[in-house]
Amino acid sequence: MSLLNVGARALLANQVALQTTGHNIANASTAGYSRQSVDLRTEQGRLTGAGYIGNGVNVATIVRNHDALLTRQAAAAQAVQAGDSVRSERLSQLQNVFQGGTSGLGASITDMLNSLTDVVASPNDITARTVTLTRMNEMASRMRGSATQLKEIADSVTQQLENHTTRINQLAQGIAEANEQISRVRGNGQPPNDLLDKRDQLIRELNQYIQTTQIAADDGTVGVFVAGSQPLVLGTTATSLSVEESQTFPGSGQMRLVFNRPGSAPVELEESMLGGGEVAGLLKFANSDLAEGSNLLGRMALAIGTAMNYQQTLGLTLDGQMGKPLFAVPASVKGLSSNTATDGGVKFNDPTKFAASDYEVRFTASGGNAAQIIRLSDGQVTQVPALANLTSPNGVTVDGLTFSFTTLGATDERVLFKPFASAAADMQSLVYSPRDLAAANPINAAMGTSNGGTLQLAGLKPTGQRWNGVTGQVDNTGSIQAPPGPTPPAVTGGGVTLTFAANGTFTVNGNTDAPLDLGVNPPAPMTPPYQYTPGKPISIDGWELTLQGAPKAGDKVTVGNAKDPQYGDWYTRNAGNASALMALRDVKMFDQSTLSDGYAGLMAQVGTRTQGAQYAAKLSDSIASNLETSRTAVSGVNLDEEAAKLIQYQQAYQASAKVLQIAQNIFDNLLQSMGR
Repeated sequence: MSLLNVGARALLANQVALQTTGHNIANASTAGYSRQSVDLRTEQGRLTGAGYIGNGVNVATIVRNHDALLTRQAAAAQAVQAGDSVRSERLSQLQNVFQGGTSGLGASITDMLNSLTDVVASPNDITARTVTLTRMNEMASRMRGSATQLKEIADSVTQQLENHTTRINQLAQGIAEANEQISRVRGNGQPPNDLLDKRDQLIRELNQYIQTTQIAADDGTVGVFVAGSQPLVLGTTATSLSVEESQTFPGSGQMRLVFNRPGSAPVELEESMLGGGEVAGLLKFANSDLAEGSNLLGRMALAIGTAMNYQQTLGLTLDGQMGKPLFAVPASVKGLSSNTATDGGVKFNDPTKFAASDYEVRFTASGGNAAQIIRLSDGQVTQVPALANLTSPNGVTVDGLTFSFTTLGATDERVLFKPFASAAADMQSLVYSPRDLAAANPINAAMGTSNGGTLQLAGLKPTGQRWNGVTGQVDNTGSIQAPPGPTPPAVTGGGVTLTFAANGTFTVNGNTDAPLDLGVNPPAPMTPPYQYTPGKPISIDGWELTLQGAPKAGDKVTVGNAKDPQYGDWYTRNAGNASALMALRDVKMFDQSTLSDGYAGLMAQVGTRTQGAQYAAKLSDSIASNLETSRTAVSGVNLDEEAAKLIQYQQAYQASAKVLQIAQNIFDNLLQSMGR
């Protein structure tokens, strides 16, 4: 009977081994499957006078070949890789918006500025003026087109985030159900290997969307946490996630992952808290990369529009009227605050100082400072020592933006400003008649007929820079004080006259404001006697005169109103303001880049981000691949190895059957012998 028992146990054990090997082969391509093997153990022998006689073999358990540490590391690396990869893909789409070549936005800006060359050469040529206005309209159209593309990318990112959160909630519910099944069958003393594989695969798939940490419980369940400590799955209960706009600044467009735990207030999770996963990568792209792209484009639209509008309104049209704005751009933007009682705004002051960033005003009322203005792109902080500064007529100026409030916020309140977010989308060309292009200077300069020196006119242009006696600073008013006309009945004379002395100084008659010294910072009124320096601009009443050469005592220069009858229709043949418009292309306006080179700088900034994201994606992909290889080396199925085991267990099964056959023959012979 012992031999029969040995053979029967061996037969059953090898049958289980064959079945397990077949199970491995069948699931060789199943995602998340861990190779299983049979744990065979010797059955305790029977004690006899001749010693212990073996009783064969038993199957102790089915072992799941699994390394928990490698599995966790591979899942975490997969989360980082997924986040880096999706961000890299989206940045490539962003880079495609800011393309170069003749069809790009940069080419339209260059064409617009270069078209002014023909207007300067022939200011009363209607065709040249029409071409310039056409180029301006094309540039504005491409600005809007680029903004539309950014909006489409933003909408698709939002849709993808919503789809991902739906999938996350499904996976979390699946893990909770797997926990329930595992805890229910755990009492039988044997591990439910296939259920454990199912749960691990759900966790791996979950990490594709959001990085998690797992903590095992005594009842066999696993707690799954996101953002460090938020329990997405706890035992058999799953919590839902959603993607919503941040409630800190309603209307800001900033996206947040919201943790909706039953019985508790929703918790907003920023992308920096999530670690990895496609959701974290998409949130970082939407709130940082795409926001920067929008700010770069908006800053360019606003700076170009503001600068050209400013110069246009200082010139004269062919009909002798002061110019009207060329482009529709905002003059100010309201702040966003969770407290509706707080009312603050930002005005655009100096386009050469704009930084492509959002800003935040924080009311601190501590540490000797009442508020802080924070540039969010790099964390630059400007301290506001007194709240009265924010409510004063001057406000507080940072980066060419003037922040002011009519209703201040309470302590610890924050107000978000997005000055450039919508500028490109709203940009429109406003001038359609070629006669309305303000190409002429509103002022005219003439050298004295009796001058004996070598004075020469090197430049004359309106600037709109005038001294404000109330604020005690120079204002860019966008207007000039026209020189006085002749005193009737005289038809000649008038104007602002500069008279030079032998010592190189000069006096001014007919002016409203004192000359400004633009060589000091900040600019300030000059004190008499006014010193003449060849080549140094002389700024008076909102216009700027540049002279070269050496004057003699009594030499004069007169600046008159271009519309005075004594000059006739001279202004129709003047291109002074068109020259000033064209000169804007050489103004350092975008992070020390000129207006004409600003688009190349924009492309470089977006390209740098894209290259950095691509490098990070390649690196994280390499790390994730290596860890997955290490995991599958432990848990994966090798078909060659399983085929060899199949033959091995088949032979063992046949041998076990032979043992039973021999035992049966012996037992039959024994019965026959005893029967006689």
